[in-house]
Amino acid sequence: MKIPVRFIASRTAFYLFTAFAAITINFFLPRMMAGDPVTAYMQRNAGQITPEAERSLRILFGLDENTSVWDQYTSYWGLLFSGDLGRSFSNGLAPVGEVISSALPWTLGLVGIATIVSFLLGTATGALIGWRRGSKADVIVPISTFFSTVPYFWLGLIAIAVFSSTLGWFPASHAYDKGASPELTADFIGQVIAHGALPAITIVIASLGGWILGMRNMMLTVLDEDYITVAQAKGMPNRRVLWNYAARNAMLPQLSSFALSIGFIVGGTIVMEMVFSYPGIGKLLLDATNAKDYPLMQGVFLIITMAVLCANILADVAYAILDPRTRQTEA
Repeated sequence: MKIPVRFIASRTAFYLFTAFAAITINFFLPRMMAGDPVTAYMQRNAGQITPEAERSLRILFGLDENTSVWDQYTSYWGLLFSGDLGRSFSNGLAPVGEVISSALPWTLGLVGIATIVSFLLGTATGALIGWRRGSKADVIVPISTFFSTVPYFWLGLIAIAVFSSTLGWFPASHAYDKGASPELTADFIGQVIAHGALPAITIVIASLGGWILGMRNMMLTVLDEDYITVAQAKGMPNRRVLWNYAARNAMLPQLSSFALSIGFIVGGTIVMEMVFSYPGIGKLLLDATNAKDYPLMQGVFLIITMAVLCANILADVAYAILDPRTRQTEA
């Protein structure tokens, strides 16, 4: 398989421009909000900050009134290229990279695994239901769609009430037991799995319907194509026709949705992390927004943006591999 150079060049240029635009918006967006982190900090510590200390803080956070917005913007790019995301105002001036790295593994581990499981299970189930259209398996579609329409906030609270408060099967909140310290031991890993099971299950249930419905509808369209009829007329086994021909082509639109889902895994599910008090990126972003912590907000937005772009690049590569028409069109 040969991917045309023009295809690679066009996609590279597109994503470079998108990254530039996203980083630029990332710089200006927090500054369009009312207030700033220094003012918020001074309000919480009235009378404890001297004018000299205030000016030092504004210079540290790139908010010096004597510095133009353009100079702040170019300085921001310089810090990015040096790998410096700044210091978090709401975390004792800790480096933003360290603050994000402490929350990112929790989100990737929980939301990432749940999203991948939901995609694989939903896509496979949708393919089978579409293949056996008109059978009793069709009842799965409205049931799964119903759970997808329930607000996640309510679904999470119901799960806590039933499986945690009533049955006591799972912990209701946090990523591990109170008083425990993160360490690579069997006991701690067991705690993480126990605390993450309930939110992971609710994420899978809430998102499963969309994957099933999308794949099932695409299967119904693909099964009417001539190449499916020809493959069956040649006497190919139904399993091979299902997975190698029908499902392979039907899942192409799913890849775009999955790429976006993978990208937003980094952003976490804010509502989920609020309901279950889970220490992930979503809750970190919410706390940073409430504290008007510009550097932390920009750092989280940057990580989310880069994750979405990387996920879309992988989706484009997958499209080019699975569907030659994509390469030919771009070329």
